[in-house]
Amino acid sequence: MPESSPRDILVLAAHPDLARSQVTQTLLRALRASPAAARVELRDLYRLYPDFHIHVEAEQRALQAARLVVMLHPIYWYSMPALQKLWLDDVLRLGWAYGPGGTALHGKDFWLVASTGGGGEAYSEAGHNHHAIGEFLLPYQQSAKTCGMHCLPPQILHAAHRATEAELDAHARLFVKRLQHYPDWCRSLAAPEVGDEEAVALDERPPMFTEFEAGGAA
Repeated sequence: MPESSPRDILVLAAHPDLARSQVTQTLLRALRASPAAARVELRDLYRLYPDFHIHVEAEQRALQAARLVVMLHPIYWYSMPALQKLWLDDVLRLGWAYGPGGTALHGKDFWLVASTGGGGEAYSEAGHNHHAIGEFLLPYQQSAKTCGMHCLPPQILHAAHRATEAELDAHARLFVKRLQHYPDWCRSLAAPEVGDEEAVALDERPPMFTEFEAGGAA
């Protein structure tokens, strides 16, 4: 593991019905059982704020302590769940996160880890959604850029409701391995272009990993 300060990764989990979630629950279980947990502050937004009254100062303190900010949630209506959007509106304030004097997040990394109900083939010009997944994720990229953050290519699991146990396990292993080995795997990555993503394919091919991810223990 690279040298790091304690709790230098912030994971914002936002699932409106976590008890029924297959993907998010799998990722959180894997995180809690992994060595990466020692450096992660996990904030389950729907557990913390069931009344949608966000403690802005507490969230800003967590952001300031982090080098990597991770949003973990399913894609809802081509966007983020409602509480995650409210968090964005309330916490990333003018003069703190952006605009004149708003430098609190400058230089930090941002990473989206998400799942979709539709398959990868649905996110294309000829598919059901008529656009690549990256086009729907442009607001994430631009929001990070506005706050002076470096946007990492997202990790997306498509067709989450059809995912097998092996596919969920591959998705979770990649997730925790990248947290554990942050920032080694991401420093050479540029901000993603439209359509770029780190996906776990839902077909019969073996999982595809980069050279870094293929070596060593998960």
